[in-house]
Amino acid sequence: MSLPENDDAPDGDTSTKSVVHTRAYQHELLDESLRRNIIIALDTGSGKTHIAVLRMKHEAEREPRKISWFIAPTVALVEQQCEVIKSTIPVSVGMVSGSSEPNQWKDAALWRKILSTHRIMVTTPQVLLDALHHGYIDMGLDIGLLVFDEAHHAIGKHPYNMIMKNHYHSLPPRTNASSTFARVRPMVLGLTASPSYGSDVEKAFRQLSINMDSEICSSRNNRDELSRYVHRPEFKHVMYASPVHIWDGIPSVNYHSLKAVLSTLNIEDDPYVIALRARLAKLQPGDDRRRIDQQLSKAVDKEDTFTHKGLRDFARTAEDICIELGTWACDWYVAKVIDRAKFAANPFNNIMSAWQEKEKRYILNILARVHVVKPSSKSEEIVASVTPKVRTLIETLIMEEAIFRSLDEDYSGLIFVTRRDTVIVLAELLRRIPETAQIFRVGCLLGSSSSFKRHSFLDITRTMLEESQSDTLRDFKIGDKNLIVSTSVAEEGIDIQACGSVVRFDVPPNVVSWAQSRGRARRQRSSFILMFEETGPRDVVSKWEETERQMMEVYSKPRQETDADDNDPNDMDGYMEIEIVSTGALFTIDIAIPHLNHFCAVIPSGGQDSHVPVYELDPPDYWEGWHLDPVRLPQEYTGPWGATVILPRALPPHLRKFTVDRVFSSKRRAQQRVAYEAYLQLFKAGLVNHHMLPLSSAIEPDRAEEVEAMLAEVAKRASTAQVSVQMDPWAVSQDEVSWFAHELVVEGLPALRILTRNPLPTFAASDFPTLYAPGRRELAMSLHALAGTPVSEDEVRRAREWTYALFLRLYGSRMDRDKDDFSYLFLPMGAWPDADSWNERRAWQRDRFAHGATLRGETASVANAAIFGRHFLYPADLALVRGVSKFDKPLRLQKWRYEPLTPEEEEKFREQYEAYPDLQITYPLMVVKELPKRRNFLIPFTDASTDRRPVVLKENLPFLLHPENALVELGSVEEVHYGLLLPSILRWLSMALTVHSLCTELFLKSPVADVPLPLLVTAITAPAAQERFHYQRLETLGDTVLKFVASNQLYAEFPLWHEGYLSRKKDHAVANVNLARWAVKKGVYKWIIRDRFVPRKWKPHSPFLPASSSEKEVEQILTTKDKGKEQKKSAEELSTKMLADVVESLIGAAYEHGGFDLAIDCVERFDLGLSWKKLPQRVQAMHEVDDLADIPDQLALVEQMIGYKFSRRTFLVQALTHASYQGDSAAMSLERLEFLGDAALDMIVVDYLYHAPGKDYSPGYMHIKKESVVNSHILAYFCLATSLPMESAMPTWSPTEGLTMVGETQRIHLWQCLLHSSHRLLEDQNLTFLRYQKHGAAIAHALAHDSIYPWAALTSLQAPKFVSDMVESLFGAVYIDSHGSLDAVRGVMRSLGLFGVLERVVLEDVDVLHPVSRLEIWAAQQRPEKKEVEYKLEKKKGQVSCAVLIDGEEVVKVSASYRTKVSQDEVRFTAAERANAMVRAQSVNVDLVSFDGDEAIVAGEGELAPAAEEINEDIP
Repeated sequence: MSLPENDDAPDGDTSTKSVVHTRAYQHELLDESLRRNIIIALDTGSGKTHIAVLRMKHEAEREPRKISWFIAPTVALVEQQCEVIKSTIPVSVGMVSGSSEPNQWKDAALWRKILSTHRIMVTTPQVLLDALHHGYIDMGLDIGLLVFDEAHHAIGKHPYNMIMKNHYHSLPPRTNASSTFARVRPMVLGLTASPSYGSDVEKAFRQLSINMDSEICSSRNNRDELSRYVHRPEFKHVMYASPVHIWDGIPSVNYHSLKAVLSTLNIEDDPYVIALRARLAKLQPGDDRRRIDQQLSKAVDKEDTFTHKGLRDFARTAEDICIELGTWACDWYVAKVIDRAKFAANPFNNIMSAWQEKEKRYILNILARVHVVKPSSKSEEIVASVTPKVRTLIETLIMEEAIFRSLDEDYSGLIFVTRRDTVIVLAELLRRIPETAQIFRVGCLLGSSSSFKRHSFLDITRTMLEESQSDTLRDFKIGDKNLIVSTSVAEEGIDIQACGSVVRFDVPPNVVSWAQSRGRARRQRSSFILMFEETGPRDVVSKWEETERQMMEVYSKPRQETDADDNDPNDMDGYMEIEIVSTGALFTIDIAIPHLNHFCAVIPSGGQDSHVPVYELDPPDYWEGWHLDPVRLPQEYTGPWGATVILPRALPPHLRKFTVDRVFSSKRRAQQRVAYEAYLQLFKAGLVNHHMLPLSSAIEPDRAEEVEAMLAEVAKRASTAQVSVQMDPWAVSQDEVSWFAHELVVEGLPALRILTRNPLPTFAASDFPTLYAPGRRELAMSLHALAGTPVSEDEVRRAREWTYALFLRLYGSRMDRDKDDFSYLFLPMGAWPDADSWNERRAWQRDRFAHGATLRGETASVANAAIFGRHFLYPADLALVRGVSKFDKPLRLQKWRYEPLTPEEEEKFREQYEAYPDLQITYPLMVVKELPKRRNFLIPFTDASTDRRPVVLKENLPFLLHPENALVELGSVEEVHYGLLLPSILRWLSMALTVHSLCTELFLKSPVADVPLPLLVTAITAPAAQERFHYQRLETLGDTVLKFVASNQLYAEFPLWHEGYLSRKKDHAVANVNLARWAVKKGVYKWIIRDRFVPRKWKPHSPFLPASSSEKEVEQILTTKDKGKEQKKSAEELSTKMLADVVESLIGAAYEHGGFDLAIDCVERFDLGLSWKKLPQRVQAMHEVDDLADIPDQLALVEQMIGYKFSRRTFLVQALTHASYQGDSAAMSLERLEFLGDAALDMIVVDYLYHAPGKDYSPGYMHIKKESVVNSHILAYFCLATSLPMESAMPTWSPTEGLTMVGETQRIHLWQCLLHSSHRLLEDQNLTFLRYQKHGAAIAHALAHDSIYPWAALTSLQAPKFVSDMVESLFGAVYIDSHGSLDAVRGVMRSLGLFGVLERVVLEDVDVLHPVSRLEIWAAQQRPEKKEVEYKLEKKKGQVSCAVLIDGEEVVKVSASYRTKVSQDEVRFTAAERANAMVRAQSVNVDLVSFDGDEAIVAGEGELAPAAEEINEDIP
């Protein structure tokens, strides 16, 4: 067997490595790993990974089901080793690390797919540990082999050890008889270069072996071969003189200046302390005051605020650098850091976004007082200032480089330094000292941090690096750099090439660090150099060498049994765990705190800081008021401890506060235990799922067959689906022979008998359509069943003959000749006018035809006009004539003309008959006109649809025909009229029968079946059918109704859920993908009318047996990605959105007819994965809350402002309570009510727009007008604008009148009534109100008088989300308190002024199209090609600008001061407004626009054009 060799730290790209044979010692250890669990202990570079690859290859070949799992401690190692494994083993290899967005991996179905797809997984340990904890993976059933890279980490609380301790050791041991389906321990293989951290090798080995259930071993039989491949570096050590300590301190002027400034600092001046004292002064006694008091005492005692601690660390580091590297290095470091800090603290820069503005100003003021002397740039002064340690390092490096140069080899070196900032300064020194600058190209490596959380002030030094880690490693690999100064980050976990020399600038802290760093020096003739202080300990090297010798001796011995694990008693103190049987998830006390943090973090925060649990110790660290005590004696308390955790106010009161008694030996364990208890209670309350994750983090597979319930984002909509064609309402089975008779009556025409295979339903008088016949007549029609004797065979025969003749006259060219197998048959009822006369004429023609006496074009029912006229004396009641060509159109006879033609008329007549030059003009001639273009008689003469495109009229003038060259259709006027009208009547009837099928199947025994026929026809008619009415308007209404009733159901059914859960559940339930799935399950696709009625192509229908299509087949077709042409012909494209739209339009139709009760009856038929009850029941359940005690009387002010008096002020308190509020009130925060109020607001607005008299708004217009009154900017405006005058009296003293009471008036604003405990929120409120005071009057004027909606002006308020949330929560509170009265909510909207804006927008037709949407629509509607619009935002020096580019060319640019992220919206909206004015985009066609969420989707120009053609064609 041969595989690509892989050293533990490859020298380059693994794909370019040569193929080598497996070495004997590798075979030896591979064979050992097949027999038992082992930890392979070999030096770096010996090929441990190669053994692991061989072992996993063997496992993949041997084990058909379970997978191998390779674990590496860092992301870099995961990526590196995954590439090695992929390039070596021909199986599917998956990779997951912490950088793979962890939230994506909280999905059981996704993990199942991963396990079924891959044979090997490569991950960081935390990924596997989390998956095991949450039950997504069962170690015993899913994993056959565990491989631990850098296995020496498996101690203590490291995830390696937790994987083994919590999930491996509890499994039964594997035996030779264990099958692939047995739930047993997987095999274990560990890899390490140094199995021990401490000096007690026996103890360390024993503990590691116990933790890993493995024996540590190395090669015993092939040591000589191993020594040939492992290049141990030459060990060297160098001595340097001890640093010279100056009696008067550190000899750095910049350090002294810094230290002098820091000595004057007072912790009481720190912005954090000042803010805490200010907050404390405003708080009443209670939990929040105690918490702030503790924070203040700790800050004053420890002086560990961000700024004070950071500046002290800065000074301490500068001192260390001076001692380690020298005076110039310290001066340079202080100057560089201060310069960098000033740049970072500049408010126009965003380098350190974690710094608060007040902290920035405070730091700038302090650093500005530091007198910084610019360090010299002269090399001789720099050299003279370095310490003996640096001088020794320089000499060592130069000597090492010379050795490699003498051997004609390129030098590469690595210097390990303990402190991060020392790395930066030492690298700078080596670049500036001429001796090293000439021969070394220096780079730096520091530990990376992807966290944006606050750490320390000195984090700014990370920004001093000019190159990234990957760039430095690349340059080192290709030789552009030959010396790297690094922290311990380069010891393991980074793909770094073997070095010629490794220098330990600082003594390694332990044997692992010694061994790992030595392993980087594995080139031939490499050296490993330790630097020692002359007066320091010198025996450390010998101790490590002895430790290493002991390790070699131990793992070279034959296998020994290990004793059972002795648990650390401190580790097990108060330990608790719970396993969820249904999923296998394991929840332990050790993971309780991060889990509770995550639970709180996913609760929506309304744009403010993320929610966190707050812990309080019992007893507290400081007595209350400690910070005020001038003595400030420390509290000496050693335990036991208790703890309390307080969760966000978004949760109900009984799930908000948890406490454990004072029985724990450490503070940490007390906090872990209270977090554990809190999380278990959240689990029991149903807010955490059986994978022990918040509901929003994972799928709930057992909830009503939901497809992807509770995901962070609703599943993306499928683009199109292939399902079977719509039902044929005329379809009958082949063995059906019966016919049923009905009477059809059309106003002005004799009655007609209609025969159908199935009995027609009974129609109400209002069901029948009006027929808009030629001559602009409106005709009523009716249809009812005929009782009596069954239809005879003779009657069916006669009906076939009469029907065939009736349709042949007008539609013969499209009919199959001699086929009269129609789905419907017709016969005259009673005596028709002139029936005898027409029977005589037909008999005459049949006789001629039988004797062969006919001319060109004649048939048994079509006669030559001249012969017919002469025989029957030119009758005037001819309904239909045509030319002799079969392509000539049917015409109607106006009259017979006996008057001679004028010369002009004769000339024109002969031109018409130029093909007959010898034609003799004889009289009478025939005056004819074309039949009316109108064929669809269901369309009114004045189009009432919402299509605003102009209708073009076409002139229809009479002309002449010569009877010798004309034909007469032998049918009466009544027969021709019926022939013209019947296609439209049958179209209506087919749609009515489709609705009847829907009602007798889907809505059987449901009151929804009583919805009027015209409404249901509209609800199931797709725009593609191009009927006069289609479902889009009803769908817009139904969509809003569905969201409203779903919000009610969820709010009442889940009283413990916060708004985040409710929103996700609601979004999933009403998502198009979910609606479409349920539509398929219910077979809705077959009732969607999407075939187009085209009279010019109409022909009578023949019955057929429809192809069956089961629900399962259709659903499979819906989900398939293969939408090729191989689908059967009975399938046609049907979008997922169309399926969802029809569900919503049916809900809208039910609401229109029977309100919310009937709408819920309709929704209930589709299920949608929710439990449905009528709204009164749900609202009653919302009232099942306890009333709050001590409700403040001041709330009456809010009631006056909004014009509504609450019967239960508990709801009002909740509507005004922000999540930050820490008062004694038990009220939940306002988010749940905001969720409900948002739905109520949408419902009121859309209902008003739908029913706006005389408007008949299209969905596009409804959307943009709705957005004008429900957007957060307008809601925030009315919150800021709503106020109430308050009269008050204040005592005033004057010399003349003495003490008197003087009255004054002040205004109380609605926004001021929000209950909160956040100084940041208060600051946001005040700033927002200042902007309102500046812009409010202009906005009010625009809303009352302007013809264009003030989008940009409203955005200029830059109101935080909680301001608009407050208004919506009030709507929700009023809705519940009024027992579900939308009229009450409507009254509050009117009191605030919001409803008045809605009325004006409608009545005065205010232009409310958002400027961004307007420009987008304008660009899409440009011809011949649509234009591309781009917004280019730029932040610079406190300004934000937005340029609008159209097809890459800038047309306008707007700038403004940058305050918050909303500033970007403000300039974007303003820029869009100006761009619209420049391109004159005011008259865009919104009818051609649909909205998916907030995204405008513009139809192509040709998409709706056929409808216009049809209308033009149908106008007489």
